[in-house]
Amino acid sequence: MSQEKLLLIPGPSPVVPRILDVLAKPTVSHVGPDMVRDLKEACENLKKIVFCENGEPFIISGAGTLSMEMAILNTAGPGDRVLVLSQGYFGQRMADICRAFGLEHDVLECEWGKSVTPRELEQRLRAKNYNVVVCTHVDTATGACAPVEEYSQVLDKTGALFIVDGVCATGGVPERMDAWGIDVVLTAAQKCLGTPPGLSILVLSEQAMEKRRSLAAVPAYYSDLLRWLPIMHDPSKYFSTPGVNEVRAFAEATRIILEEGVEERFERHDLHAEAIRAGLAALSFGFFTDPDYLAATLSVVRYPDGVDDKAFRAGLYENGVVVAGGLAQTLGQVFRMGHMGNLSSAQVKFAIGAVEKTLQGLGCPFKPGSGSEAVNKVLKA
Repeated sequence: MSQEKLLLIPGPSPVVPRILDVLAKPTVSHVGPDMVRDLKEACENLKKIVFCENGEPFIISGAGTLSMEMAILNTAGPGDRVLVLSQGYFGQRMADICRAFGLEHDVLECEWGKSVTPRELEQRLRAKNYNVVVCTHVDTATGACAPVEEYSQVLDKTGALFIVDGVCATGGVPERMDAWGIDVVLTAAQKCLGTPPGLSILVLSEQAMEKRRSLAAVPAYYSDLLRWLPIMHDPSKYFSTPGVNEVRAFAEATRIILEEGVEERFERHDLHAEAIRAGLAALSFGFFTDPDYLAATLSVVRYPDGVDDKAFRAGLYENGVVVAGGLAQTLGQVFRMGHMGNLSSAQVKFAIGAVEKTLQGLGCPFKPGSGSEAVNKVLKA
């Protein structure tokens, strides 16, 4: 049997045994009391994680891309204009979804590794009115974290609905729906929330739900949130069979988050990001993302001179750690390391130790132990 690897790609994130134990339980009825209890609790806990008191949570079998599709189809109707704030790969995906359904939309782009600024958003809104504005909170291709709170301040009193793609942020980076005036947070189970893939997750504000009810129809069946709303209120009802084990595992994941404390969880993500970057910098790695926009949930890492991408990632795999390569224009130039979810300090230390072993195996010059020393200094180990 091959040795288990530490999964540090930008999602899925490592799944702790407590969640795996729930996932492995016998499958129960999708309308039975166990499932009803867990889905209702997961919905309530989800609202706490995104700081939303009166919104409507949805936990549905699918992936993050389905969450994106559901968010836009249930808030943008005929005649509406959508503005997509794109800081990389997944902003373009949201634009592709708008295009696929014939929604009028514009894309406000920025250089990869940065984010659209609040001033740029304000200037665009002065030039044109929009009914819906969408942003990616953390783009997993570029590692850039958008200034969501500042966007919300710009959007205040414009009447536009504000959708935040939190797939690589929710549960690891603050998303204060009520305080910031966010209308939709869309996300997925497998990143900061720490559950295996398989769930599309959204929370809609009261204003967003009013918009959905105002639409005569949406160009979807499964993605129509009004079909799912009765099930979220009473999971003993039936619309479509959910992923029972995945939902119950997600409920356990939300319990873990609330036990840790949401604010404490954000602080841990910040600390681990600082530690990993300190360790990598001590080993002469650089970072693709502009320092002003670094996300706490992943790093997009530039290689030292002379280090080959494929050889490094293959060596790191042999030393017990899995990272991802670059996407699109960064392909072959960077690797992407996730540091999110229920990652422990011990795993952070192991990861940088594995990087040192890999550099040594490749014959790269570096000061042995310097990466681990930098990590320990941040973690105060």
